Amino acid sequence: MPRTPRTKTIRRLKTALLASAVSVCLVAANAPAAPLGVGDRLFPNLGNPGYDVASYDLSLTYSGRNDKPLQAVTTIDAWTTAALDRLNLDFAHGTVSSVEVDGRPASFAKAGEDLVVTPQRPLAPGSWTRITVRHTSDPRPVQGRDGGWVRTTDGLAMANQADAAHLVFPCNDHPSDKAMFTFRVAAPNGYTAVANGLPATVDRAGGSTTWTYRTQHPMATELAQVSIGRSSVLHRDGPHGLPVRDVVPSKDRTILEPWLKKTPDQIAWMESKAGRYPFETYGLLMARAATGFELETQTLSLFERDLFTDPAYPAWYVESIMVHELSHQWFGDSVSPRTWSDVWLNEGHATWYEALYAEEKAHKPMEARMKAAYAASDGWRAAGGPPAAPKPPQPGQKIGIFRANIYDGAALALYALRQEIGRPAFERLERVWVQNHRDRTATTADFVHLASGIAGRDLRGFFDAWLYGTKTPPMPGHPDWKSAAPQKAAASQKTADRKTADK
Repeated sequence: MPRTPRTKTIRRLKTALLASAVSVCLVAANAPAAPLGVGDRLFPNLGNPGYDVASYDLSLTYSGRNDKPLQAVTTIDAWTTAALDRLNLDFAHGTVSSVEVDGRPASFAKAGEDLVVTPQRPLAPGSWTRITVRHTSDPRPVQGRDGGWVRTTDGLAMANQADAAHLVFPCNDHPSDKAMFTFRVAAPNGYTAVANGLPATVDRAGGSTTWTYRTQHPMATELAQVSIGRSSVLHRDGPHGLPVRDVVPSKDRTILEPWLKKTPDQIAWMESKAGRYPFETYGLLMARAATGFELETQTLSLFERDLFTDPAYPAWYVESIMVHELSHQWFGDSVSPRTWSDVWLNEGHATWYEALYAEEKAHKPMEARMKAAYAASDGWRAAGGPPAAPKPPQPGQKIGIFRANIYDGAALALYALRQEIGRPAFERLERVWVQNHRDRTATTADFVHLASGIAGRDLRGFFDAWLYGTKTPPMPGHPDWKSAAPQKAAASQKTADRKTADK
């Protein structure tokens, strides 16, 4: 259930990740502005120490032109976790006109991809503070960067994974700091705006309409979604009365309906595997845009329209991709990675359920897919690192850390785990994992600890080999499986032309 700002826990900020970074936030008032980070191995400057965001209120005004900056106001309510003369926000693609801290004007400066704010009075540890930033939000692409606003043929959508929410709005852009969100989006009449969560109000004044949406569960910044376009919102009921709403280009509603109506049964299927759907609503956002990926934005997954209209994609494949994004609502959205090195927990599980759905519904054997993955696994590890220790992203590379090693490579590790501990224990582990960590963040170590407890034996050696080893361990139950030499596997491997259902 949702947490009010005064009851929101700060226990996740007591981890070593943030504790080690807090001291760098105690800067002298006359020191030059400098970018900070929470020490993430893959994105060292992402996130900021010294405070814990409770909520975001993001107001956007869209002019009707998706090549012009939006006027925006971002209000952040947060608890301080250290004494702060300054605080840093991640923000890299917009013009800031003013900043207030607790209602008083504050000075600000740019430092790398950070907005460094200096309040009139230092902030004491454990204090409640409100930061209000008036700025623009620029939908034009950033050279050498992917993500942020996605320009569609009739408007805009968001794709913020992994490190791009701060191209849209000022924030603490790291999944370790989840928060509640309110979105207020004003657009000319004739456009429809939809965002994460449930609708609160629709206000019409003159030639403009303002839509307000609120989440009922905390969310990582990388999962934020706002759609603005000439869209239709289609409603249907999911399991146990769950409201399902899809956002589609108005001209495409008929051609897309055969796909959209599959969602309630897919939700029921996922509930049979992982337990009750964890959020207040779900739906698909169909974008007329060439992204090359789909994305599990919380309660409203982003899809390319062409995935559903291109006859080159067989129906079973499209449905399995739908399930991939849906399963992320449990694995990645409700239970979010504490660090980006834990992203295999997102993508490995989503790939697992994608493959399991294809096996059960389209008779595509899981074992055959896993055997093929095993053959390529050493090559994936050499190219991208082992599943739980992916290599850092290279500048300008669209796929970033999202390589095959954290998709089928991580699903292969889950298959090995099921072989090792047996199907009943594995299926219990999946349910308990999402139940225990709902609305929170979790680490690879948390998963290893829980799996060991359910299996009744220490599995650290097993996981060390499968998640961190440079070579793929023998597959339990399949001693005949072989992995090709890295150079041979790399030569035969195709880089995912989609992101195997997401980025």
